[in-house]
Amino acid sequence: MPKLAIAAVLLALVALASATTYAGFLLVSTVALYLNVSRFVAGLLLGILFARLPWVRDGKLRAVGLLPGKARLPVMASLLTFCLLHFLYRGDMVPVLFLGFAVSFLLGYRRLRQLLLARAVSSFFQPAPGPARPQDDKSVIDVEFREKKD
Repeated sequence: MPKLAIAAVLLALVALASATTYAGFLLVSTVALYLNVSRFVAGLLLGILFARLPWVRDGKLRAVGLLPGKARLPVMASLLTFCLLHFLYRGDMVPVLFLGFAVSFLLGYRRLRQLLLARAVSSFFQPAPGPARPQDDKSVIDVEFREKKD
């Protein structure tokens, strides 16, 4: 069974890589079309826009680029959405499906990573034996009774 699971995970990763690669090709092609340049130049422009270079300042390693860290995801999502709308206007459904998948994966990646990491960690580290951890159920009232001695 582990070999089948590994094969399924590898197949899913190959499908994800190929879908996002095709979405990137569509994005570069659309940007090249609107800027009236070759795909090579459009790819270079997008590469310069999203590049992150290592920089050492005050003894700390940092990454610097044209876009601040907080702006990278919205800019990338808006470019993919613009490309999706372009192909939707043209009536090409196959590129729309790939771009829609890429946008949804881009927006859901952080949550998906947290869920998978939490599940993987919980499978390796079982809770210690002993009293069960208290639940955070607000509808249950936990009361401790003590008897008074006369």
